[in-house]
Amino acid sequence: MARYIVKRVFMALLTLLIITFLLFYFVRILPGNPFPSERMSDEQIARKRAEMGLDDPILTQFVRYIRNVITKGSFGNGTSLYNGAPISVVLPKCLSNSFKIGGLSILFGVTVGLILGIAAALNRGHFWDVFCTVLSIVGVCVPSYVFMIFLQYNFAYKVTIFPFYFNAQSFLVSAVMPALSLGLFSLSTVARFTRNEMVEVMDSDYVLLAESKGMYGTALVTRHILRNALIPIVTVIAPLVVDLLTGALVVEKIYGINGVGKLMVDAITGEGIDYNYVLALGILYSALYIGIMLLLDIVYGLLDPRIRVSAKVEG
Repeated sequence: MARYIVKRVFMALLTLLIITFLLFYFVRILPGNPFPSERMSDEQIARKRAEMGLDDPILTQFVRYIRNVITKGSFGNGTSLYNGAPISVVLPKCLSNSFKIGGLSILFGVTVGLILGIAAALNRGHFWDVFCTVLSIVGVCVPSYVFMIFLQYNFAYKVTIFPFYFNAQSFLVSAVMPALSLGLFSLSTVARFTRNEMVEVMDSDYVLLAESKGMYGTALVTRHILRNALIPIVTVIAPLVVDLLTGALVVEKIYGINGVGKLMVDAITGEGIDYNYVLALGILYSALYIGIMLLLDIVYGLLDPRIRVSAKVEG
């Protein structure tokens, strides 16, 4: 198992390095100006570019950038946002809001989705099965920002239960509507996949064999059905976790949440495209996704010993 984990960690780090270089390269060759050109003269822009080393060869810039990230934990300074404040100061505050709301939406979506999926699979053709199917269709088809607007209109405007915009001072109350709107898609996806995978496992030969030996109820569901259905379900949950933790661009913008989603929109649509923020957030998204997939590989190895054996044979 240790060899399996080391191999996966090495591949994850190599992948992140390659993605980081590609992001750095494409961000540097983007057309446009990273500075608020309407408020700066050509001479000021040229001087600022020289100070930041933007006229150096791309490979030289990349090595310097990676060295600063690894040794100093620095992603540089913004060029048009927050008056040029260091990104390492601004980013943690935005991450905190996105991670808290994302965590609540994950907890809501995955927990309720699993419960509904299991209930639907165990009651095929009955009410819970139909309800789960309809909810899955609605949740996948309706964008999260549309559901966000629906919640705002009904529960912040018509009936003032929740605030219309996010307020960090009353976080729990403010986080309910964005967490629900972000969690709807994950709830629907998890419920649908849980139901389908459990139904497929329930019709398998080894479950029929277990039933013929007198195993029924909770023991059959937990030991044979749910455990064997978990691997494909975990596969679906992993990318959803990254999307929810890093926030939804439109939902954060609509609800006024100072998170990484809103920060990305501001970095792209500001006076000048803030390349350093775009690059830092791109690396963050990539690192989170690769980290989640690495964790997923390890969980696979724990859930299914055949995966470890296969990796050992290939190695």
